[in-house]
Amino acid sequence: MNRRKFLRNTVPAAVTLPSFINGFSFTAHGAGPDSLLSGLLGQTASNDHILVLVQLGGGNDGLNMVIPLDMYANYYNARPNVAIQQSRVLRLDGTDKSGLHPAMTEMQQMFNEGQVNIVQSVGYPNQNFSHFQSTDIWMTGDSNRDRFTREKRGWLGRYLETEYPGYPDAYPNGEMPDPLAIQISEIPTVVVQGTLFSMGLSITDPENVYNFTNPFSDYPLNATYANKELRFLRVVSEKTKIYSDIIRAAYRRANNLATYPQTGLAHQLQIVARLIKGGLKTRIYTVTMGGFDTHKKQVNASDTSTGNHAKLMKDLSTAIQAFQRDMQLMGTEDRVLGMTFSEFGRRIKSNASLGTDHGAAAPLVLFGKHVKKGILGTSPDIPADINVVNNVPFQYDFRSVYASVLERWFCVKQPLLNQLLLQNYQSLPLIKGGPCGLPDDPDVINNNSDQLLLKMWPVPYGLNATIRFSTNGGHTLIQQINNLGQVVKVLTDQEYTAGTYQIDIYDDNLPSGAYFIRLQNQSLQKVLNVMKIK
Repeated sequence: MNRRKFLRNTVPAAVTLPSFINGFSFTAHGAGPDSLLSGLLGQTASNDHILVLVQLGGGNDGLNMVIPLDMYANYYNARPNVAIQQSRVLRLDGTDKSGLHPAMTEMQQMFNEGQVNIVQSVGYPNQNFSHFQSTDIWMTGDSNRDRFTREKRGWLGRYLETEYPGYPDAYPNGEMPDPLAIQISEIPTVVVQGTLFSMGLSITDPENVYNFTNPFSDYPLNATYANKELRFLRVVSEKTKIYSDIIRAAYRRANNLATYPQTGLAHQLQIVARLIKGGLKTRIYTVTMGGFDTHKKQVNASDTSTGNHAKLMKDLSTAIQAFQRDMQLMGTEDRVLGMTFSEFGRRIKSNASLGTDHGAAAPLVLFGKHVKKGILGTSPDIPADINVVNNVPFQYDFRSVYASVLERWFCVKQPLLNQLLLQNYQSLPLIKGGPCGLPDDPDVINNNSDQLLLKMWPVPYGLNATIRFSTNGGHTLIQQINNLGQVVKVLTDQEYTAGTYQIDIYDDNLPSGAYFIRLQNQSLQKVLNVMKIK
C-alpha cells in the first residue's frame, strides 16, 4: 500500500478532518530522498522574498474586470445585457485603451500609484473548461490534458523542494525555522505539493492551530508492513506541533495597522499580514476567494455595474488595497509580491441569464511595491460578428508569468528555471529588475511589439497561405488558435537570429472558420485575426 492510500484509508479522523482539529489541515509533509530534483538540491534561499497568491475560484469574467475601451463597440455588441456602461468605466493613468470595473476604485488608485500590473489575456493552449482540471493545470503548471499523466507536483512545490532539500526531516533549523508555505484554508491545494507530500501547512485560525496530543506516539513499530507509515505519521505529527507553536507565537507578536473590510478575503489577508510582521520567514502564502462562476445573475438588469460580479470586484479591490496598505505601515512591503489567478475566464458573448459561461483567457493582476506599473498586452480581439462559442485567445501563457516570478522575484537562474516549469517559457517584464539584480526591461506595455512584422496572405485563405514575420532574435513562437481559444497548430517554436522570416502553409486540414495567429518573441507578442475558407 502506498502512502497516499494509507493516509486516505487508515489515518484517524483527528488528523485528516480539519473540523476535528480546529481548522487545521494536516499537510506538513515534504520531499523524500527520491525527489526527481534531487540532483539540483543543496542551495538555500537567495533572498527573503514572499509571494502571496490570491485564487479567484470559479472563473473570473476578465472582460468585465478590465474593460476594452478601444474595442468597446464590439464588446458591447457581444454582451449588451451584462456590458459595463462606458461612462462608468474607471480610467487608468497612461492608457485610454482599457479601464477597470466601476467597483474597483481601490485597485484603480493602486494602479495609478504604481502598485499594480495587469497582464492581458493570460491562458494556455487547449483550454480545459472543467473547474477542477483547469485549476489543477494552473497549480501544477502542466497543461497536459490527460490528468493521469499530468505533473502531480505544484509549481511552487517544485520550487520549494529545490530551496529546502530534506524537508520535513531536516526542518525547522537555524536557516529556515518556519513553515515553508502557509495556505489560509481548511483544504490544502496542489500549488505547494512536493514529490511525495505538501510543502506547506493549511490553517484557518492561527491562535488554535494544533491542540491535540500526537495520536501516533504510542504505536509500537512492530508491524513490518506498517512501520514506514507509522514512522512517517509520528515525524509529521511532531513537526506539525512544532510549526503550530511557531505560527501562534508569530501571530501574537504583531497587530494589523491598516483597516480591513469585513469580508472573507480581507480576513485571510489580515492573517497573512500579521504572520509576516510577526517574523515568519515563510516564502509562500495562499488565500482563496470563491463565487466567480457567474453563469447567471452576474449583473443587475437595471444597472450592469452592480450585482454579484460587482460585489466580487469590490471585495477583491478593497481587500488587496488594505493588505498593501498594511505592508506599507508595517515596513514589510519590500519583501512582498501579490498575484491573482483564476482557472479560466468567461466567454465573450453573454447568455440570456444575465451571465457568462466558461471561457478561456483572462487578465491576471500582480500587486506590490516592486511590480512594473502598466498593462502588458493589448485588449482582446473581439470580432464584430460574434458567435456564442468565441473565446478570448490567450496572449500570454500563464507559465511565462510564473517564469517572471521565479526569475525576477525568487532569483531562480537557468537551467533550473526551465526544469521547474517543465520547459522553456519566456519571462515577461512584470517586476522591476532590482530585487534579483537583473537588467530592467522598459517595455512593460508591449509598445515595441508594433515593430514586429506579422502578416498573412491571402486573407481569407484556402488550401495554401504564407506567413511573414520578424523577430528581434531569441526564442520565437507562432501558434494558430481557433475561436475556442485552443491552439490547433504550432507553426514555429525555436531560437532565431534577428530578422524577417517566412512560413508557407500547404493544406493544413483545418476546418473553415475564424482563427488567430499569435506571435511571441520573448516578452513581446502580437495577435493577427485571419479567416479560412474551403
